[in-house]
Amino acid sequence: MAGVSLKCGDCGALLKSVEEAQEHAELTSHSNFAESTEAVLNLVCTTCSKPCRSKTESDLHTKRTGHTEFVDKTLETVKPISLEAPKVSMEIDDNSSGSGEAAEEMIVPDVDKNILEELEAMGFPKARATRALHYSGNASLEAAVNWVMEHENDPDVDEMPKVPANSNVGPAKPALTPEEVKIKAQELRERARKKKEEEEKRMEREREKERIRIGKELLEAKRMEEENERKRIMFLRKAEKEEEKRAREKIRQKLEEDRAERRRKLGLPPEDPATATPKPSVPVVEEKKSSLPIRPATKTEQMRECLRSLKQTHKEEDAKVKRAFQTLLTYMGNVAKNPDEEKFRKIRLTNQTFQDRVGSMRGGIEFMELCGFEKIEGGEFLFLPRDKIDSAIINSAGTELNSAINNPFFGVL
Repeated sequence: MAGVSLKCGDCGALLKSVEEAQEHAELTSHSNFAESTEAVLNLVCTTCSKPCRSKTESDLHTKRTGHTEFVDKTLETVKPISLEAPKVSMEIDDNSSGSGEAAEEMIVPDVDKNILEELEAMGFPKARATRALHYSGNASLEAAVNWVMEHENDPDVDEMPKVPANSNVGPAKPALTPEEVKIKAQELRERARKKKEEEEKRMEREREKERIRIGKELLEAKRMEEENERKRIMFLRKAEKEEEKRAREKIRQKLEEDRAERRRKLGLPPEDPATATPKPSVPVVEEKKSSLPIRPATKTEQMRECLRSLKQTHKEEDAKVKRAFQTLLTYMGNVAKNPDEEKFRKIRLTNQTFQDRVGSMRGGIEFMELCGFEKIEGGEFLFLPRDKIDSAIINSAGTELNSAINNPFFGVL
């Protein structure tokens, strides 16, 4: 298939003719062109019939005009490309004067040189500055800058404007004096500075709003955590009360059974249920599931179960059990009051006093390990490292030991 376009090897642009390739080379300094069988895209706007040669150009047209409907006429306009540059005829047909006019010569419009120099000093390309001055009517530096800001996305913004050579161009407006140019430039810089300051203030307000929002979320999370902790403590206290209530009921039933057994041994008739004091019915305690997630007290439950197991294992030795509880409470109190003193955090397992009071009781050493103590030096010592002291765990251990010492029903069930 013959070539239908010229493709720039430097930027990939597709061009319809040699003339377009020459213009592209002048604007971009690209020189690597080759024939291509890929046709130049031709999207025609159905509203205003403007042709667009790329998807980017059609998107820009939609952005400026709001027109969104395009017809693809690429295949209709495709034709083989000629690699010969067209010859420009310098002769004018004598007979053409009656039917048409000679092609007009196109030149760069005359613009205010002083403003053009000022725009170039501000960093604008010469072609863009000339185009801005021409289409803003050479009014002022500010008008030209405003035109550039409004048309900076135009595809031809950096193309030098052309006007007919014989067009009736009015006289240029008086040029600004150097002092006026400096004043205008200063005004533009001041306006840009103020705009930047306003943008920075707006961003600072947005950041402050974000900080406030994050602070509120943290406060709300802390409040929810405290609420859950309060509910957890209430739940544990209620469970303890229910446990005490069941223990009292069990003791009462045991007393009644002992009294009935004594009447039987004495040969007395069984107690008449009608004359006996009615037994209060034991309410069925239904376990209520909390609708809120409650943090499990793993350590506390393990410590309570350890103390309960110790008491039940040595239920015939109430005095030794109570002494073990009091010794453990003394250890925990010493650690809480003097966390930096190593002598309160290191215990020799072979110490006779320790063995008599705690070590010989099944569950005593396990309780201290739950509090953070570790066996060191081949199991000769129990040691609580300073950096592993958890005041919450030590306090919970003291609470559980106080409950085990003072609650007569602790460990009954």
